[in-house]
Amino acid sequence: MPLNGLDLAQQLIRFRSINPPGEEKACSEFIARLLTEHGFDVASYAFAKDRPTLVARIPGLAGGKPLCFTGHIDVVPLGSNEWRFPPFEGVVQDGRLYGRGASDMKAGVAAFIAAVCNLIEDGHSFRRGVTLVITAGEETGCEGAFHVGREKALGPAELLIVAEPTSNAPIFAHKGSLRVVVSARGRTAHSSMPHEGENAISKAAEWIRTLEGHDFGARHPLLGSATACVTTVRGGENINSVPDFAEFTIDIRTLPEQKHAALIAELSHLFGSEAEIRVVTSFPGFATDPDDPSAAPLLSLLRERTGAPAEPAGAPYFTDASALVPAFDGVATVVIGPGEAAQCHKTDEYCLVERIEEAQAIYRDLMLRMCCGHAE
Repeated sequence: MPLNGLDLAQQLIRFRSINPPGEEKACSEFIARLLTEHGFDVASYAFAKDRPTLVARIPGLAGGKPLCFTGHIDVVPLGSNEWRFPPFEGVVQDGRLYGRGASDMKAGVAAFIAAVCNLIEDGHSFRRGVTLVITAGEETGCEGAFHVGREKALGPAELLIVAEPTSNAPIFAHKGSLRVVVSARGRTAHSSMPHEGENAISKAAEWIRTLEGHDFGARHPLLGSATACVTTVRGGENINSVPDFAEFTIDIRTLPEQKHAALIAELSHLFGSEAEIRVVTSFPGFATDPDDPSAAPLLSLLRERTGAPAEPAGAPYFTDASALVPAFDGVATVVIGPGEAAQCHKTDEYCLVERIEEAQAIYRDLMLRMCCGHAE
């Protein structure tokens, strides 16, 4: 019986794979069994106890680099507001699939799994192989994706499809993220005699003002410019002492061509030698030329479906592509999936049923063109 992407998405939603703390194991094992039953060679790589990422392969008869799909199965916590529908039941109503992870991104994972499994059941042979990377830990820093990269578990790929929520529109670039803590040190004194001390908060405030007026210079046709946002500030211990310590955090959304080490040096120059800068996370962005030949089959089928050329776009957020693109040696990559980006992390999260059906058809057609016909 053919797999239905909607039904499979409902099944995946029913696994409470909340991160943090990270509860992907049961969902991952369910997917591994399903793929193994359909002939995939499935390997599991855990970056922590019970935190597995799957790499599943169907080999190609004619060799060549495989087509790769990826998606994560962890979801964010529910929040404190009451949900209209139980968040882990996968309720369908008025053409919407409700549940935590419906858009971000179990519908996308279900769509590409259903697409490839149905091709296998229909007896298609794969001249080009298919690789699926089902990751854990994406929501808290792409831990699973970075882990399989470090483990050299991926091999080559011709094209990487990231099934994150885009309403089935192609995203050809997204920003990276460089998150840092900046610390200022001073000298404590009684607050009635501030001249006897050295106010660390004042230093931090001056650096923040300087950052707000800074232009990082680079521009990208799909992504615009880099942005920097001060996200937390902490300093001082009591109301009647000059603070001798303060710190703030910055989330810099970077362009693919920007080197994060160079940006750290730029911040050091901007704030001066007194600033102590510590990197928290460093995730690169990616950009694929819309004219890349590896993406041509996808753009062709999208044009045939809509009657108009697809408009390549960029995104300000990052995905597992930050880890997987370099691990796949700079593979051509497109983010395209059925979810609605505006639904991510929201109470009463949903995905449109028609988008899931459309995504499954797009993924199926792409595999037929790239894997089941004559490989280039």
